[in-house]
Amino acid sequence: MRRLVQAAFWAALLLAFTCAILPADSAPQLVPWDKAEHFIAFYVLAVLGAVAYPASALVLLGASLSAFGALIEVVQAIPALHRDSDFWDWVADTLAIAAALLPVVLIRVRKWMAAA
Repeated sequence: MRRLVQAAFWAALLLAFTCAILPADSAPQLVPWDKAEHFIAFYVLAVLGAVAYPASALVLLGASLSAFGALIEVVQAIPALHRDSDFWDWVADTLAIAAALLPVVLIRVRKWMAAA
């Protein structure tokens, strides 16, 4: 089961990057607001990452996904792609990651406190 979730995580990561570099009119649109799309995509990526790699440090997972979001914005700044790079897209990505991982942190802390 874990391998399936890991495959889903990497497939979702690849899909997110692919959609980010497609011309804006060719990229799929989930909702009409761009920031909500970023939030949804990175929330899903963070949840999948936490489930796929339960022993990983959540800070490392969160920082890596946030860096991935920043990378997307840097790539979107390439003029030939005809995309718009936006700092606030990265903020939406990072807030989504935090929102997805916070419950996991709380669960881990609760388990740790119960074991102590």
